[in-house]
Amino acid sequence: MKKLTPSGVILLAAYIATIPLANLVVTHLGVVPVGFGFRAPAAVYFAGLALVLRDLAREVAGRSAVLGVIVVGTALSYLLADPALATASTVAFIVAELLDFAVYEPLRKRGLIVAVVGSNIVGLLADSLIFLKIAFDSFEFLPGQIIGKVWMTVAAVAVLALLGRRKNLVHSDK
Repeated sequence: MKKLTPSGVILLAAYIATIPLANLVVTHLGVVPVGFGFRAPAAVYFAGLALVLRDLAREVAGRSAVLGVIVVGTALSYLLADPALATASTVAFIVAELLDFAVYEPLRKRGLIVAVVGSNIVGLLADSLIFLKIAFDSFEFLPGQIIGKVWMTVAAVAVLALLGRRKNLVHSDK
């Protein structure tokens, strides 16, 4: 079991924070534009961010800590969701996060960016399909859900690439 570092605690807390934030924005903003003329429930961005933060928390805090916060996140998802959306939110969260986790683990050997992209594709598809089916019995927002979550993955990969480049530059100076 990995020792929990301050950065691990921050990543785990940020991951958990995406759940109340997703519920807050969807309650207050409803449906938002995501680009290319598509719209999606406002929580889409925080759902996409959760997938990325889960992967990063796995690297820093370890598998056990991440599995623990997935359980906490599932409970929060149910407790904080609008009662009409609680089941959809909970089922989508647990399935998407566990699928993301299952795909991420074997891809880690190929590098962080490959693992993040591969696992997020699986996670975002599962989350979108399950949530929309249970919550609305419609896939009307599916393109918007996918676009919004892909934006978060692209942003995360860009930041990771920049951090990796910076790390390589710092180490090459020594």
